[in-house]
Amino acid sequence: MTDKLHDEAEEIREGTAADAPELQEHDRIAELENALAEANQKALYAAAEVQNVRRRLEQEKVQAAAYANAGFARDMLSVKDNLDRALSHVPEGAREDERLKNFIEGIEATSRELDAVFARNGIARVEAKGQPLDPNKHQAMIEIPSADAEPGTIVEEMQAGYMLKDRLLRPALVGVAKSG
Repeated sequence: MTDKLHDEAEEIREGTAADAPELQEHDRIAELENALAEANQKALYAAAEVQNVRRRLEQEKVQAAAYANAGFARDMLSVKDNLDRALSHVPEGAREDERLKNFIEGIEATSRELDAVFARNGIARVEAKGQPLDPNKHQAMIEIPSADAEPGTIVEEMQAGYMLKDRLLRPALVGVAKSG
């Protein structure tokens, strides 16, 4: 009987030894499949990151092109301010004098042309007088007692504000009504 048990144990050992390479090969295949799946996942993440970077750079390029002239536009606002100041200081009877009339008309034509150039380049004046104070577009300089206007409403514009497309170039300097 011991010989029989001994023979059975020997057969089991031989069978297990024969199956061992097959099990090792199966484990190795599973390990390689896991490594491949992980590598594919990393490749997908890398491709998505490259796509995101490409999209972000394209957006930055479009914005840089759209707002590249912001510095120049800001500088041109002082020219517009000076033209408007000059026109606001024209005396009442000056338009009747033929020499002054042509000079004043030249300043007005220059101001209109500058307005047209601003419009072609997406530069628009910020609405202020009569509007509620918007800290994103207006800068309150003084409070003015007013019985006619609601508190927080702009009653005086000291300097015009301008937008370049959807960005603020310069806030409007305003006087705001207060109760009083």
